[in-house]
Amino acid sequence: MIAIFLGLMAALAWGGGDFAGGLASRRIGAYLAVFYAELVGLVGLTLAVPFIRESLPPISHLLISAAVGAIGSFALMILYHAMTTGLMSIATPISALLAAALPILIGLFTDGAPGLPQWLGFAFALAAVWLISQNSNDERAHFHQLADLKWPFLAGLGFGLYFVLINRVTQEAVFWPMLASRIGGTVVLTAYILLRRPSLGISKAAWPLVITNAVLDIGGNLLYILAGQSGRMDVAAVIASLYPGGTVILAWIFLKERLSRTQAFGIASALAAIALMTL
Repeated sequence: MIAIFLGLMAALAWGGGDFAGGLASRRIGAYLAVFYAELVGLVGLTLAVPFIRESLPPISHLLISAAVGAIGSFALMILYHAMTTGLMSIATPISALLAAALPILIGLFTDGAPGLPQWLGFAFALAAVWLISQNSNDERAHFHQLADLKWPFLAGLGFGLYFVLINRVTQEAVFWPMLASRIGGTVVLTAYILLRRPSLGISKAAWPLVITNAVLDIGGNLLYILAGQSGRMDVAAVIASLYPGGTVILAWIFLKERLSRTQAFGIASALAAIALMTL
């Protein structure tokens, strides 16, 4: 129950972060919004270092954490690239589905097979991720050949690896792997920004959204790590993968975006998944 609750809180935090990040992207562009949120998060974690009493984990864990952060940031850039190539409503659900499915597969070997209710919960959760991510008003929801799916697939693989690997290196420490992961992600995003050489200007109105995104993203990461420490990794990952639901609900409340029937079914499916996983 604790793992499910923390995983759900992680999903809500990430969903809220994506909502704030989406609003920031409208003002300063997607890549700059992600870059500044990552940078703000790194600064915040660095300022917290003097107050941390947690022992340093093995160097190998820190290096893996940095690599995991780099993989996560690279996957995010791939996802944005997929969205810009005409796969807006296909890229998000496919990447989220794979991100949830990979921990399930790995969990079979590391934690053993779950019970029947959990299997049913996984099925409902995967269906929820797909349904919630659908937008009937988006005309860029079609692909013409399987090759078009390579970018969403790679993005989902990257997110799934993040779920699995960050869980493995945070069983004995939390803060230092988070900091190392943020450093790795920031390095990748900085290198990308330097290659693109965009204008780095950012409006004052965008800063509250960027900071909100950064805080909620760090909170989501922390909650997911704690969820993985409290129970099965695959359950924590699948529940946390429901984060698109939080984004959709916030857009419905604050932006008055219409909740489609498909998305409503997705939210109902997510609730059923959570109920089944508690059995």
